[in-house]
Amino acid sequence: MEAAVKQRRSVVKKKKKEAALKASFDGSVVAKLRNVPTSPRKMRLVADLVRGIKANAALAMLKYQPQSGAKKIEKLLLSAISDWQIKYPNERLEDADLVIKDIFVDGGRILKRLRPAPQGRAHRVRKRSNHITLVLASLNGVASPATEVKKEETNSKSVEGEKKEAKAKSPKAKSAAKTEVKKATKKSEK
Repeated sequence: MEAAVKQRRSVVKKKKKEAALKASFDGSVVAKLRNVPTSPRKMRLVADLVRGIKANAALAMLKYQPQSGAKKIEKLLLSAISDWQIKYPNERLEDADLVIKDIFVDGGRILKRLRPAPQGRAHRVRKRSNHITLVLASLNGVASPATEVKKEETNSKSVEGEKKEAKAKSPKAKSAAKTEVKKATKKSEK
C-alpha cells in the first residue's frame, strides 16, 4: 500500500483561494467565521456532517447536534443564507435549492498558556482556534451578477453591430428602408 502524500500548505492555500474566486463568479456565496475558540479537529467533525447537504436539512441537523461547534456553524450558515438573499434580491429562497457546496476548517492562532505541574515544573497548554469558510450555492443555477453584466455587454455590442451594418449598406438600401418606415407610419396613422 502506498502512503498518502500530504499536500504542501501553499498548495492547499492556493486551492482554497481559487475555490473562493470561482464561487464569486458562479453565483455562490462565501461566508467566513474567524478565530472560533474551538480546536479545528473538533470543528471538522461537525463540518463533515453538513458538507454537500441542502441548507434546510443542514440547519435542521445542526440544531440538534450536541457539539459546541454545531451552534457556530449554524450561525455561519444562517449568515451565508442572508448574504445570498442580499446578493440575489429578485430570487426566491424557496426556489433556489441552496446547498453547502464546500465547507472547510483551517487552524487559527494558538494561545500558549502554562499550567502548574508537580515538583515546581510547568506544562504547556495550547488553546487552539480555527477559521471556518462556507460556500453556499444554488442548484437551480441562479444567474450571477457577473453573467448579467456580460449579457448586457453582448446585447450592447449586437446593437452597435447592427448600427454599423446599417451604415455600411448602400445608399439604395438606405432609401428603400426609409420608404418602408414612411409607409408603416402612414398605415398606423390611418
